[in-house]
Amino acid sequence: AAAAPAEPAPAAEPAEAASAPPPRVRYVNKQRVLVVCSRGTSARHRHLLEDLKKLLPHHKSDAKLDTKNDPRQLNEICELKSCNGCVYLEARKRSDLYMWVSRAPKGPSAKFLVQNVHTMDELRLTGNCGLGTRALLCFDGAFDAQPHWSAVRDLLAVTFGTPRGHPKSKPFFDRAMAFSIADGKVWVRHYQIVDDAVDDADAVALSGAAQFRVCHFNTSRVTMNPFIDLF
Repeated sequence: AAAAPAEPAPAAEPAEAASAPPPRVRYVNKQRVLVVCSRGTSARHRHLLEDLKKLLPHHKSDAKLDTKNDPRQLNEICELKSCNGCVYLEARKRSDLYMWVSRAPKGPSAKFLVQNVHTMDELRLTGNCGLGTRALLCFDGAFDAQPHWSAVRDLLAVTFGTPRGHPKSKPFFDRAMAFSIADGKVWVRHYQIVDDAVDDADAVALSGAAQFRVCHFNTSRVTMNPFIDLF
């Protein structure tokens, strides 16, 4: 009897297809934050505003808001800009700075008195990170002590957390944003996540947590004193 014909061998994949990068993560959680300030801000406050924009790849900006206008007009601006969050820096007497963090248009909202402002140009620290990278948000355990602190934590997390797959963000974490409570105030600090492994073999030898360390990040650091919570 005649032998059955041999099946043809599968064609080899081209080298370009084998080395193609993985597909980009689908952008589903479409969070956009409006970052705006009022008129009459000082130079340091304007530098803080620019630092916030660099830390939030999912932000949208607009012109300064007149202090005589009703702040509730920000809801209309958020609707025009397709934003569902807002960070509003309100200057008083060219010395005091208040930060409104809110979810548009129905809230909740929180107002903070911003103290101990140190901008990126003033600090000389060793940490650094890529522009547009996502931040690993770390919250102090004291946020679970009382209900209003839990609400503030959720509000800060949804505002400062960069959505996964955002077109202007990079798909990895190389910095950490820490929120801690001390003396009834929220302290905000930034750290760079440093990978000490030289190659894959070194990463296996270091085994997990010992592979990474953090160092102070050369960006703005502030202290926020809760002033009003509206839920």
